[in-house]
Amino acid sequence: MNFELTKEQSMVQKVVREFADEIIRPRAQEIDKEARFPADIFKQMGDLGLLGIPFPEKYGGSGGGTLSYALAVEEIGRVCGSTGLSYAAAVSLGASPIYYFGSEEQKQTFLVPMAQGKTLGAFGLTEPNAGSDAGGTKTTAVVEGENYLINGEKCFITNAGYSEQVIVTAVTGKDRKGKKTISSIIVPSDTAGIQITSNYDKMGVRGSDTAQIILENVSVSQKNLLGQPDQGFSQFLKTLDGGRISIGALGLGIAQASLDKSLAYAKEREQFGSNISNFQSIQFKLADMAMEIELARNMVYKAAWLKDKEKDFSKEAAFAKLYATETAFRAANQAVQIHGGYGYMREYEVERYLRDAKLLEIGEGTSEIQRLVIARHLGC
Repeated sequence: MNFELTKEQSMVQKVVREFADEIIRPRAQEIDKEARFPADIFKQMGDLGLLGIPFPEKYGGSGGGTLSYALAVEEIGRVCGSTGLSYAAAVSLGASPIYYFGSEEQKQTFLVPMAQGKTLGAFGLTEPNAGSDAGGTKTTAVVEGENYLINGEKCFITNAGYSEQVIVTAVTGKDRKGKKTISSIIVPSDTAGIQITSNYDKMGVRGSDTAQIILENVSVSQKNLLGQPDQGFSQFLKTLDGGRISIGALGLGIAQASLDKSLAYAKEREQFGSNISNFQSIQFKLADMAMEIELARNMVYKAAWLKDKEKDFSKEAAFAKLYATETAFRAANQAVQIHGGYGYMREYEVERYLRDAKLLEIGEGTSEIQRLVIARHLGC
């Protein structure tokens, strides 16, 4: 087994790390405090080719693969959870479904601009009464001539306020057993009848755009259907599998930042005539953080590698998402503890890591859902 990154992957990691440190890091506290989406930073990320890393060159990407993309998410998440979340959602949720399930026309129309960084993408799955129970979707799409007439509501949708189109899941009928048929439909954001508002006052990842979408008699061509009408449910399950790798990578970035900050602080902070890094209680915390981060990193990278090799990765993606995000929260929590009273202050940043990390245990399938996914793979 070879755990070394390729030259290309190492280059992606280096380029993104430098960009994150030089461009994003100086703005991270401002982005969080003002809860402002950094549109200008995403423009630069697009120019750098980051939004097209996992997609082929023919669709505006660089063909870097999932592992290179995960490395990029990790490096961005290390300096800013908000930017990292919107980046992960743009690629994994906004663009990937069109790449994997879209027609050639849909790819040229919608995927290419996203991969080139000219626009962002969003995936409208969650509803007020359909979170973990995505099968409980109430949004409907009824055939009317050559179009679909869509009515419903979506909530907590990342990037929708800055996307030119949103992939919306909707009930389009029933199968022979009377079970709802869920479809995925690409809805341009400027279509009449769609209202997108970003008014959530969030605990963390405050600079990532999170929107509510209201669809009232929104008429969209049937050409915007992704795949077949009965494939929507399986499509979003596969989409979430891939997205879990990126959220795991984001957790890695936040966890690593927590360790880096804590180690630096422990070597500087003096108590009882000694740096606190000399205290066994602090050393144990740092050792546990370092161990868990490395284990999480191996799992995230393995899931990404499996996906790149076109092997089954659903269980490993659940492992990665569950362990890396819970590691992120534990690491950030310990970082606050190590910093003591200073850890509670904005200027030391670790309180932001803790607030940002909590969302990762909820989005893209809660920790509880990940455990259910794993249990089902075990045959339970």
